[in-house]
Amino acid sequence: MIVQLLILALLLLIIPTVIGGLFINIDKIGEKMVFRWVSGQFALWAGFQLICVPLILREKRFEYLVQLFLGYMAALTLMALAMEIQRRVKVMRYGRVSLRGLFRGKENRSVVLWMLFWGLLLFQLVQAVRLAYGDTDDAYYVAVSSITESSNTMYEVLPYTGGGTKLDMRHGLAPFPIWVAFLARMSGMPAVMVAQVVLPVVLIAMAYGIFYLLGSVLIPEKGGKLALFLIFTEILVLFGNYSIYTVENFMIARSRQGKAALGSLVIPFLLLLLLLLLRKLEAKGKRHWMLYLLIAAGMLTGCLCSTLGVLLVCLAIGVAGLLGAICYKRFQVLFPLAACCIPCLCYGVLYFLFD
Repeated sequence: MIVQLLILALLLLIIPTVIGGLFINIDKIGEKMVFRWVSGQFALWAGFQLICVPLILREKRFEYLVQLFLGYMAALTLMALAMEIQRRVKVMRYGRVSLRGLFRGKENRSVVLWMLFWGLLLFQLVQAVRLAYGDTDDAYYVAVSSITESSNTMYEVLPYTGGGTKLDMRHGLAPFPIWVAFLARMSGMPAVMVAQVVLPVVLIAMAYGIFYLLGSVLIPEKGGKLALFLIFTEILVLFGNYSIYTVENFMIARSRQGKAALGSLVIPFLLLLLLLLLRKLEAKGKRHWMLYLLIAAGMLTGCLCSTLGVLLVCLAIGVAGLLGAICYKRFQVLFPLAACCIPCLCYGVLYFLFD
């Protein structure tokens, strides 16, 4: 069990943080470890979507996906390490890349608020594991992960009966359960345990990391205001279970499902990236091309999580890009944003062609 958890920590924490160093120059927020972790994971998710869907359409074995994705992960890791070494040699700024923003406040009130935030976060993580239950959708999604890992096939076995079936295009274009199966295959932990125990801890913590990044852009950290924002966010999540269809319920109780990750992770992260982009348009500053690449990665991750994500992420990018172009008279921004939408539009066309 310890070895399995260490492997999952490597795949879900260490490697994404290293890969996130590729995006350190897009904005000053890129120096935060939380941003590196989240952006690196989104880069991995985007690559998984690009590799997995063609293999599903060609009905290839799951082991081919594992080998190709490991190669992709290794290539990004080596590239990020090379850039990190180059940065250290040139400017020696790695020592300033830390989570210091979380502990910057020196006032007693700020320290107390941050302690309260961490306490509430720990409580939510423990409860998400302790009170884990089988949602009705798990009869399909978690079963797909288990069958994929055990049968070495992708969407060729009906999870309800175990019998053969034709390719399910609606779910095959959003293979988030296959990613869960990849984690199970690499760690040796059963897919159901990965989905029910490990992923809630990681994905809920990542969701609050994104909220922290959004708050650090919008709210000054002085006087514990950022900590207070996060505490109120936690309270809303804790008391948001008035319906099984709320975002709060999806985040806490169903984080292992792709549509929950779409609402809790992908859309907030895209809003963060669009906020950074609009601020650069307002200041007439230079927009790093890696920012557009990260936006594209976020959009591909939306497609990985749910077929509905194809529509939602394109709609968000289109509205934000159009408003930014009109308000700041920077119409050239529409062209790279339109290019970011092309992969999503391709998945939308595939859905209508093969469904």
